[in-house]
Amino acid sequence: MTEAHKPRQTVSKAVIPAAGLGTRFLPATKAMPKEMLPIVDKPAIQYVVEEAAQAGLGDVLIITGRNKDNLLNHFDSVPELEYTLERKGDEGKLDKVHQSSELAEVHFLRQGQPNGLGHAVGRARCHVGDESFAVLLGDDLIDARDPLLDRMIAEHDSRQATVIALMEVPAESIHLYGCAAVEATDVDDVVRITGLVEKPSADEAPSNLAVIGRYVLRPEIFDVLDVLPPGRGGEIQLTDALHHLAEGHGDAPVYGVVFRGRRYDTGDRADWIKANVLLGVDHEELGEEITDWVIGFAEQLRARRSNG
Repeated sequence: MTEAHKPRQTVSKAVIPAAGLGTRFLPATKAMPKEMLPIVDKPAIQYVVEEAAQAGLGDVLIITGRNKDNLLNHFDSVPELEYTLERKGDEGKLDKVHQSSELAEVHFLRQGQPNGLGHAVGRARCHVGDESFAVLLGDDLIDARDPLLDRMIAEHDSRQATVIALMEVPAESIHLYGCAAVEATDVDDVVRITGLVEKPSADEAPSNLAVIGRYVLRPEIFDVLDVLPPGRGGEIQLTDALHHLAEGHGDAPVYGVVFRGRRYDTGDRADWIKANVLLGVDHEELGEEITDWVIGFAEQLRARRSNG
C-alpha cells in the first residue's frame, strides 16, 4: 500500500507528563529537571518527543511543574548559539540545535498541584479536546529501532478502543508496576484487559504483564478522571481510571499491546547508567570507542572479582 493510499490515523496529539521532582536523582536534579538528564548526547525528553514525531504525532503537549524552564528552552530556538555556530561554519552542531526545535509543535502547560499522573493527564483536556491522544511517560524510553506507538495507534484505530503498552516482567519485579488482568485475542501480542492492579505483590498479581509508559487513550478518560477519588498515595491514579474502563464502565474496551523490544527505564539511577552504555555502544560517532572501553573494563572487573 502506497503512502497516498494508507488510511489516515486518527491520533495526532501526544501528551508527555513531566512535572515530577526527580528526587531519586538528587542532587543532580536540584537545579535541573530530571527530563533534561542526558542519555549519551541528548536529554531524555528529546528521545520521547522524537518517538512521538516519528509516529506521526506532530502536536506535543508537555505537562510541567515548577522550575522546569529548561524544558521550554530546549525546544525553543537559540538565536545567539545558532549565530555563533553559523559563523564558525559548524553545520553538524547547528543541525543538532535546529533538530530539537523543529521536531514537532511543542506546547507547555503547568500541572499546578502535583496530584498524580491521572491529574496531570486530566489537565490536558483543554488542549486535546474530544480527540483520542497518546500519553508518553518520559521515564520510559523506547528504542527507535523497535517502534511501539505506531502499532498501538493502529490497534486503537482498528478496534476503536483504548490501548495500553504492556511488557512481560519477572514475578519478583511486578510490584514495581501496574499489572494487567488479561484475556487472549486472535492476535499473539494483543490482549484484552479486564482489570488493572497498581503495584501488586507477586502473590496478588493477576499476570506477569506490567503496564509501561505508553498509552493511546480515548477522550472518555477525561470524564472518568474528573470524578475519580484519590487512590494510592492520595493521588489521582491513571491506572485506576483505566481499570474503571477495563471493567466495562466506558464506551469501549481496553486492549494491551505486549512489547518485546528494547526499553530503558531512565527513572531509575542504575537503569539510567545502563541506558547510556547500551545506547552509547550503538552511537554513530562514539560506538566503537565506547564498545572497546566496555570490553576492556569488563575484563578488569572479572579480574577484580576473581581476585577478591
